[in-house]
Amino acid sequence: MSSGQIDVAYVAKLARLALSSDEVERFGAQLGALLEHVQTLQKLPTADVAATAQVIPSVNVMRDDVARPSLPRDVVLEAAPQRQGSYFRVPRILGEPG
Repeated sequence: MSSGQIDVAYVAKLARLALSSDEVERFGAQLGALLEHVQTLQKLPTADVAATAQVIPSVNVMRDDVARPSLPRDVVLEAAPQRQGSYFRVPRILGEPG
């Protein structure tokens, strides 16, 4: 597929882009160069290349789960916009008054 087969002005209109005639010409040339490069890549022999999702191995990095002391409940609840006893008070549904 070449850029001659793609109407750059029409695609720009679909995307609601206002392009000048100079931009249509420039983007058309850039699109043509891109499509030529893709055609070159399609000619490469890739039948023996294994399918991969990543080019480098993916390894999970895990750390030990160690319990540490946290802030006291009263200190945390002092910063709460609303509280009910020793709990945070939140609306039942977001957007509704508490």
